[in-house]
Amino acid sequence: MLVNSVLKCDIASNVLFDPLHKTYCVYDKDIPKMAGFTEILEFMERLPIQKALTNQHLVFRSHIKLFWEKATYDETNKTINSIVSINGKEKQMIITEQLVREVINFPDDENSPSKFSERMVKGCLLRMGYNGDLNKANYLKAHFPRVYKFLIHSVVSALSHRKGGYDAIRDYQMNMVVALVLNKKYNFSHIVFHYMAENITLKSKTWVYPRFVQMILDHAYPELERDEQNDLLVQYHMDNESLKQLSRYHPKHPKPKKKVVH
Repeated sequence: MLVNSVLKCDIASNVLFDPLHKTYCVYDKDIPKMAGFTEILEFMERLPIQKALTNQHLVFRSHIKLFWEKATYDETNKTINSIVSINGKEKQMIITEQLVREVINFPDDENSPSKFSERMVKGCLLRMGYNGDLNKANYLKAHFPRVYKFLIHSVVSALSHRKGGYDAIRDYQMNMVVALVLNKKYNFSHIVFHYMAENITLKSKTWVYPRFVQMILDHAYPELERDEQNDLLVQYHMDNESLKQLSRYHPKHPKPKKKVVH
């Protein structure tokens, strides 16, 4: 079900939040439009990043706001440093790539690759039935067969650091998809940590990865106050309307004629 109200950020906070950003995925076969994606659901349920994709962790506005407002990055030690507030007292919060890996259960390690060769990526695109220009800077979700559009939509929605542009697939996002399709090792943890650190250096910080940040805060401080009545940060998630849009093909981007290779 799609929420009707969205909590917006204070303009004065200079922090932006998009309710579509970092949402979780749903494989609910009772959603009518999910019927168009049943052939990919079994594959989706076997993916080794289930916690990152589907965990419906409650996110609290005050926690995320405070974290990003106070966040700094220590380049020497490769740590993200911030604070949490417990009973009015500030507690230190230190995040490392390894902590991201442990809390979100990413199946990688520090030696896992974070980029594949161009040949491997393009070969996987062809295998998936992509019918767009392989030499473009970004790939378009619309050029994939419907079942793979669901996979890509899931990755972009749940794992992207972006607040918009969900139809264009950036290089690292396509690498994530390739890793999942080909069952290859990939350093998801490094990508998430990298974009968290990058966000700190921007002039206007955004509330990136709110679900992951909340998971990490709760892991470190299980006694954090959680006001579910007044403090929930509402995010959109997959529902019948979003799946309906995902099922459609635009006249400029018709349904691919190539068969999907499993």
